[in-house]
Amino acid sequence: MALNPDIAAYLELVGKGRSSGKNLPMHLLTVQQAREQFDQSSALMDSGIEELGITVESLTVTARDGVPLSTRLYRPLKAAAQPLPGLLYLHGGGYVVGSLDSHDTLCASLAERAGCIVISLAYRLAPEWRFPTAVEDAEDAWHWLVAEAARLGIDPQRLALAGDSVGGSLCAVLSRELALREAISQPRLQVLIYPVTDASRPRDSIERYGVGHLLEKDSLEWFYQQYQRSAEDRQDPRFSPLLGTVPAGLAPTLLIVAECDPLHDEGLAYAELLQRSGAQVELSLYSGMTHDFLRMGALVDEADEAKDLIAERLAAALA
Repeated sequence: MALNPDIAAYLELVGKGRSSGKNLPMHLLTVQQAREQFDQSSALMDSGIEELGITVESLTVTARDGVPLSTRLYRPLKAAAQPLPGLLYLHGGGYVVGSLDSHDTLCASLAERAGCIVISLAYRLAPEWRFPTAVEDAEDAWHWLVAEAARLGIDPQRLALAGDSVGGSLCAVLSRELALREAISQPRLQVLIYPVTDASRPRDSIERYGVGHLLEKDSLEWFYQQYQRSAEDRQDPRFSPLLGTVPAGLAPTLLIVAECDPLHDEGLAYAELLQRSGAQVELSLYSGMTHDFLRMGALVDEADEAKDLIAERLAAALA
């Protein structure tokens, strides 16, 4: 299927801007410029949260090394029953960009649609904090959520994980680690949205869609280089979940893949790995969509369709 026409029109505008020196690919920017550009473009792709029936609260998680990590809690107003189920959300951005603000609308929307409390984590970014800091921050946030759930009005037995892009990778890693350790509090569902699953080698979809389809292959490589300590890190299953084993008891998985995405092939490969290993996985492929389409609610209907699917699966898993 061809690229969605509304996304194609948006990408054409981005291309025109680049010809005048605006909206440059991230690998051509400084880290700070890339972060600012990502947050600015995020505001254009989706609507705000003003019309959503939620309250928002700022909280802090203390990482294992004592560093405070900012989090944002989204509580749906329509869900009267207490305690509510909870969802830990890990944002995308190549380990380098992305923030609580860039994924504000997405997290708020999931909270309202699924009727659960969403906790969005601002894990530490590269290159200031390299691998495996983001993984450890995600683990620390999960254990904090389990410990503090009752105080926050959350049922610690009804928790789930979700994340997009490298946030999806972090979710896959965290779910695997919790299953390997047979942790008492396991997620009831992990939602992996066009995740990074294998940074160790390029796949065909990186060549097919790595130029002119929002996520540039050179930017993807730049992200990995900012995050890694050395090239060997990419062989670590905490960096490339596809290279790891699938433990018994792994949380059921909803895996969302975009057709016109450089990460398309590794997303399908991860679904196949889970299936071969006997894990429960539901694969949802969105034709004509690019990477990051879930945050394009102002552009395509498929963004809302995907949010509704996630909300339905969360509501069922967390019932």
